[in-house]
Amino acid sequence: MNRFKTHLTQLTMALSVATLAGCGGSATDTKIDTVNPTEPVSDWVMVWEDNFDGDAIDDKKWSFEINCAGGGNNEKQCYTDSEENAFIADGILNIVALPAEEGADKPYTSARINTRYKADFKYGRFEVRAKLPSGQGSWPAFWMMPTDEVYGGWPRSGEIDIVESVNLKVPTDDGVESNIYGTLHYGQEWPNNDSSGKAYTFAQDSNPADDFHTYAIEWQEGEIRWYVDDYLYATQRQSEVLYDAKGNEIALKHRGWYSEYFDQTTGELTTFWDASPYDQEFYLILNFAVGGDWPENVNATGIDTTVFENGQTFEVDYVRVYECAQDPDTGKGCETVRPGYDNLDDALVQGKAPAPTPPSDGTVTPLTIFDSSFNPNWPAWDCCGESTPALVEDAERGNVVEFVVGAKPTVNGFISRALFITDENGEASPYDASAMLEDGFVRFDMQVTSLPSTPDAPWLFKIESDEGKTAVELNLSASTEGVSPVAGEWQTYTFPLQTLADAGLNVSLIDVIMIFPAWGQGDGAVYRVDNVEITNDAPPATLTLFADEMNLDWPLWNCCGDLAPIEAVDDEQHGLTAEFSIGPKPTVVGFNNRTTSGGSGSQFDASSLIDEGVLQFEMKITSLSSTPDAAWFVKVESSGGPDNGGTAVEVNLNTSIEGVDPVAGEWQTYTFTVNSLLQAGLDISSIDVIMVFPAWSQGEGAVFRIDNAVISNP
Repeated sequence: MNRFKTHLTQLTMALSVATLAGCGGSATDTKIDTVNPTEPVSDWVMVWEDNFDGDAIDDKKWSFEINCAGGGNNEKQCYTDSEENAFIADGILNIVALPAEEGADKPYTSARINTRYKADFKYGRFEVRAKLPSGQGSWPAFWMMPTDEVYGGWPRSGEIDIVESVNLKVPTDDGVESNIYGTLHYGQEWPNNDSSGKAYTFAQDSNPADDFHTYAIEWQEGEIRWYVDDYLYATQRQSEVLYDAKGNEIALKHRGWYSEYFDQTTGELTTFWDASPYDQEFYLILNFAVGGDWPENVNATGIDTTVFENGQTFEVDYVRVYECAQDPDTGKGCETVRPGYDNLDDALVQGKAPAPTPPSDGTVTPLTIFDSSFNPNWPAWDCCGESTPALVEDAERGNVVEFVVGAKPTVNGFISRALFITDENGEASPYDASAMLEDGFVRFDMQVTSLPSTPDAPWLFKIESDEGKTAVELNLSASTEGVSPVAGEWQTYTFPLQTLADAGLNVSLIDVIMIFPAWGQGDGAVYRVDNVEITNDAPPATLTLFADEMNLDWPLWNCCGDLAPIEAVDDEQHGLTAEFSIGPKPTVVGFNNRTTSGGSGSQFDASSLIDEGVLQFEMKITSLSSTPDAAWFVKVESSGGPDNGGTAVEVNLNTSIEGVDPVAGEWQTYTFTVNSLLQAGLDISSIDVIMVFPAWSQGEGAVFRIDNAVISNP
């Protein structure tokens, strides 16, 4: 068990066990090759034990923890030192969870005892013989925490869960709950912590709540092994790093645990792939929690109050600690193993260590993931919906990939991980884009042919690296183009690598690209994807504010007046247009991307348009204002405008390239170069408002229409 709010990760593990147990996953009930831990090695020497033979808990060995903190997991008990919650009877330690008195801080009481500063250990064999409690909401554990947090706050200094269980004997789809778990917690500081472990499933006729069983770990430098009744069911190891000829870390031979802490030499937060944090002294803990994030969210869910009405008991026969006399400093030489203990298909557990970032040679080699045919190293992929992405012929483009989303929630895209590569010519090829970080991008074209049954479902882009160690998820409207999908239209989406890196992506090991409607909202969606690439051959950005219909990410906007803009049909050439009206209240109008005005908030980056890009629109005045000679202006703002630390530029329409003033009843084109806006002081990388209006307080009565409003490279 851990001290902070972390067992949501174990909840995920528990659900994974339930899913995988039937197909070679984390759980096992096979008991072949049982090994007696005292044979053939005879160098395990007992250095500490408690057989609980006395009349009371030995305070020279154990300390009570007294609190109502909930263990950081929203547990529902207060820990006490009451003899009702922890006592010895007939050579057995009894830790009892009971209903609390009315008005108490938590609905239950229980006990948690530890050996900190009384018995602290580094390496050895640690075992408990115990009968575990049952019932929905029960959560007993025998575990270890670091005596001194040498590497920092939890879990940087590690945690070792020797055995724990939740909700034993509660009905499941396959009988009753009978799993126990062995887990490590390590890595980055909460809430970005990591954990890895394995479940062991008892046969239905030998539930761990029915009888005593022996649970143990053997811990040596760089390796920890878990046992049930002397059967080794799980092994975890430190990561093994591969180096190039210059001594640079380039990959992991084995992905195991890791640590992250501040290097005392450089002062930088650094990843270490060595024996740390499991190379320091740890102490023992026995406790019985009631409820909490993990047990309350699996099996029958919640807490079954009837289970605890008369108390529920965690019974412990003994706790023993052995030292490997052959080499106490490393704990090595006393291993009790069996065939398969170091095999990922058997007992060996893959950890969560991030792979090293390989050094870049500076060579820029663009990656084409899809262009008319599948890349065998990057197959098209449906995560969870059981569909098969298809190669179909598009009338405009030839072969494209078609994805379908059914009733089962899923994500679709392209993946380069060994588990998903079926082409005999393919191999997992995570892509290193670090050499093009400053000017590179991910780009693809997409056409939605059928909207999902939730037509306004957000459409998302997600990219992962290093087996999911880092990931970034963005709305498609956050692309450089700043647009959301429109059914029936091919649209381009571009995401700069620097933006993705700033959001936390490790761009040196990219292995998944996903494009999908929001989880659970995509049923019925059919869409096609083409020209998927990671490159630095950036196309000029394009923003369409209005062309035949409103851009929902840039809605029509009236700043301060009472007359809402509308869409109005004009002549045959222009069709549907944006119509703005100015009433007696002074105002400015235009297109607004800010979320406060209903926009997407994605902003538009026109940096790639500095040389040849323009802001261009057509305008027709249908009614002049009561001040007919009022000047007309265009104003562009970025990053929230001057009131929020941003920038703005306002110029007369007659300063456009065309150099004309508006004439009532005529469509006229106005063009302003992006470079001129930049020179006037506009931050063109984050444009969020574009206004067109007659001079403030001189616009009453004006009605005008705008069409074909874009920022682009003509």
